[in-house]
Amino acid sequence: MTMYPLKRGQTIWAVVALLTALVFSAIPHAVRAASNYAIQPGDTLHVEVLEDPTLNRDLLVLPDGTISFPYMGSFMIGGKTVDQVKSEITHGIAPNFVKRPTVYVSINRISRPMGQAGQGGVNVFLMGEIAKPGKIKVSSGTTLLQAVAEAGGTTKFAADRRLELHRHDPKTGKDMIYTFSVTDTRAKGRDAIPATTELQPGDVIVVPTRHLFE
Repeated sequence: MTMYPLKRGQTIWAVVALLTALVFSAIPHAVRAASNYAIQPGDTLHVEVLEDPTLNRDLLVLPDGTISFPYMGSFMIGGKTVDQVKSEITHGIAPNFVKRPTVYVSINRISRPMGQAGQGGVNVFLMGEIAKPGKIKVSSGTTLLQAVAEAGGTTKFAADRRLELHRHDPKTGKDMIYTFSVTDTRAKGRDAIPATTELQPGDVIVVPTRHLFE
């Protein structure tokens, strides 16, 4: 490492400024690379709203490229950049604030392409009140209950008796929603299925937040 002696009249602050400039000169390329990244299904985003911490959350990008956010519902972000998502969320929730909200969006985890699941593996997605939301690869034959356990289980705010399985039916082209319970493996209700149901590629498990007296 080359040492540069201080010249007469030069202060330590001048050296600090020089070193800071050298460090930050290497950053723009990385920043541009991150800001230009096109968000893909399976990615996990982290959103923070400075004025309302209750809106802070991790969001899984679903197979169709959408996410859901309070005040906005479901909307498409697949193929967009982090800056574009930030702008869209800011604009979408702004009517609910006196002043324009301060929104931060970052990528928590980048998904692997579906083709990397491996022979015999099944890619599934978990979101909501789950300890480790995101995309996981499980072995063929893994059940709903086992996948929830592999993702660290549900949080203390989870509605454990009405989890949802979102499954695409390639025959009809429709997305079906089924409910199941992690506290009772017996199926209950019209669209209920057992927690022992085996997962299929692309399945999405949604863990809702429980109601006040639930």
